[in-house]
Amino acid sequence: MYERSELQKVISVINEPKRFIQVLVGPRQIGKTTLIGQLVQKVTIPYVFESADAVAASDRVWIEQVWNNTRWLLNEMKVDEYLLVIDEIQKIDNWSEIVKRLWDEDNRNGVNIKVILLGSYRLLIQQGLTESLAGRFELTYLGHWSFTEMEDAFGLTAEQYVWFGGYPGSASLINDEERWKNYVSNALIETSISKDILMLTRVDKPALMKRLFELGCLYSGQILSFNKILGQLSDAGNTTTLSHYLELLNTAGLLGGIEKFAADVIRKRSSSPKFQVHNNALVSAQRNEFFEEIKRQPAEWGRMVESSIGAHLLNSSFVEGYKVFYWRHRNDEVDFILEKRGKIIGLEVKSTGSVSRTSGMAAFSKMYKPDKVLLVGAGGLPWQEFLKISPSSLF
Repeated sequence: MYERSELQKVISVINEPKRFIQVLVGPRQIGKTTLIGQLVQKVTIPYVFESADAVAASDRVWIEQVWNNTRWLLNEMKVDEYLLVIDEIQKIDNWSEIVKRLWDEDNRNGVNIKVILLGSYRLLIQQGLTESLAGRFELTYLGHWSFTEMEDAFGLTAEQYVWFGGYPGSASLINDEERWKNYVSNALIETSISKDILMLTRVDKPALMKRLFELGCLYSGQILSFNKILGQLSDAGNTTTLSHYLELLNTAGLLGGIEKFAADVIRKRSSSPKFQVHNNALVSAQRNEFFEEIKRQPAEWGRMVESSIGAHLLNSSFVEGYKVFYWRHRNDEVDFILEKRGKIIGLEVKSTGSVSRTSGMAAFSKMYKPDKVLLVGAGGLPWQEFLKISPSSLF
């Protein structure tokens, strides 16, 4: 069975004598539970695994019950330490305050219970960590699977990865594309929206948010103002509502809005977003074409390649600590701008043709003096190779 690199990091923390709450957070269906299954086979600590998926959000006693059960097991088995794993922790209201109280009780009483918390909604998890558990946790982000991981685990080619994306659970279905599309639409997209957003966050217009998601996937890799989007929505609301819904979709690991690169923060945040899916499967599953058909359409295939590059950059940014923007000034544009600790890199993606430099790259270089400007694709670094690199290595 393929093992993700994050597994060793979690094992090393669990094996340390000092107690930390290990928190694994990431989108739905990217293998968090599978990773824990691999972990418990590699450590000698006895463990308890519990899931809050079917527990009522108001049931605040549930965490205390499973924690007390673990305390009892530790004492009954007369062992020095015990591992408690809780999946879908964000489903319980006020979970972080409850965990903080129980953790601190164990510290005072010398009870050595080590804790792993799993969550699929990044925003709720991070809020709980920073508000209640400061100094008590280590966070590991598990993102969508990269091309290298999908290639190593399932033998996907770069072209297949562009179309079928990085969901490991769907890899066995790609030879039956109709079935694959149904699986991604129903088991991944619908479940992520209904369980990770609508059940956990107040959304006044769920139909509007779903339509925004569909449009955002359709235009992934393209810049579109919220005002233009309003014209395509029957239940429009306003631009503030759309911006809020886009942020919810982003924290669930579905769809983000990349901001325009500018010299000041205010202009960045007031810009029209460049829609970017976190996983290209979210686009392909909703399109009418099949894999072999899309490859015969150069313009559409080029958009899929650029979206795949954008997803690679966006997912890597959560772990590697850089920010992703786009840039546009009048008729000049650069597809992606990476910024880290004052260093700036411009990336232009061209999947077809043969160019060595674009007018956008020249204009951006003249205005901002970036550390690097790279062409990815035709005339530059092959996009297939770019999908294999760690973007932070460019800095």
